[in-house]
Amino acid sequence: MTDRLSALSGWMREKDIDVVFISSPDNVFYLSGFLSDPHERLLAIAVFKDAEPFMICPAMDKENAKNAGWSLELIGYSDTDDAMELAYNAIRKRAPSIKRTAIEKEQLNVDRYEKLVSLFPDSQFVSAEEKLHLMRMVKSDDELAKIKKACEFADFAIETGVSEIKEGKTELEILAAIEYELKKKGVTEMSFSTMVLTGKNAASPHGTPGLTKIKKGDLVLFDLGVIWEGYCSDITRTVAYGDLNEKQEEIYTTVLKAQLAALDKARAGVKSSDVDLAARNVIESASYGDYFPHRLGHGLGISVHEFPSMTNTNNLPLEKGMVFTIEPGIYVPGVAGVRIEDDVVVTDEGIEILTKYPKELVYVR
Repeated sequence: MTDRLSALSGWMREKDIDVVFISSPDNVFYLSGFLSDPHERLLAIAVFKDAEPFMICPAMDKENAKNAGWSLELIGYSDTDDAMELAYNAIRKRAPSIKRTAIEKEQLNVDRYEKLVSLFPDSQFVSAEEKLHLMRMVKSDDELAKIKKACEFADFAIETGVSEIKEGKTELEILAAIEYELKKKGVTEMSFSTMVLTGKNAASPHGTPGLTKIKKGDLVLFDLGVIWEGYCSDITRTVAYGDLNEKQEEIYTTVLKAQLAALDKARAGVKSSDVDLAARNVIESASYGDYFPHRLGHGLGISVHEFPSMTNTNNLPLEKGMVFTIEPGIYVPGVAGVRIEDDVVVTDEGIEILTKYPKELVYVR
């Protein structure tokens, strides 16, 4: 049994939990090393206080799970089987009396939850995220190596995107060029849908790239991430095409000052809220507070958005090994949108910035 599964079993004994039922692909990967998207099918691991875990997966994926290193019991099922019933029978063999069951309350869909309630009517259901968030929050050396590689590809992607900027090119043309060059380097998947937004479109924090053409005097915002061996990166850079007006430059300078203030504040023992406020105070002092509508950042790892949420109300202290984003932004409708985002890891000395592409305003002529 892996150290992660053993740690989960130890927590279960402390909390008097009989079974933990894990069915989100990200947590299954974290606990087993098996990375798979089962779509609507069930992929799950059941963990016990004093018995060996098992995995249940579609029969077509059994060999892949074994090849990924899963050496404990593996139940494969066909599309005509009742996978939840098979899981129930395997759980009952290991734990005849189920009084407390931990589930992923943030992930489990209602249909499967109702099925579990019907199968274990005498059980109390508690949150598995209480432990899993904390386990995944601090990264191992192996995890950090994969995230760093994903960040190297993210830097390359920004460099590629900036080199593609030309008068009349559309957002989607530049996006396609970025992902094509990444594919040539062996990157099979992005962390999320790549964003290339120009001009007024960048004033939407989660805008959708389209056929808008780039023109001189535009700011061009890139927000993208790469998955490498199951781990994500996430970077945002905003560059200028041609000369900018005074307002655009003021917005960019303010965001950069805010981001640098947050980077300077972040270190082990500092509260997450204080890091957010370091950036937020800069933006509010420049009278743009109403145009910074989101949190400062988020945890990063197997999921592109994971625990913790870097908000001005989260008093969780930073710990060595935590990886998260720092990404303040200002979005003025009809004028401009600027966001600058880096991925960082907390170290003994402070933080290491994992995304390296320059943040000083880049002018593409």
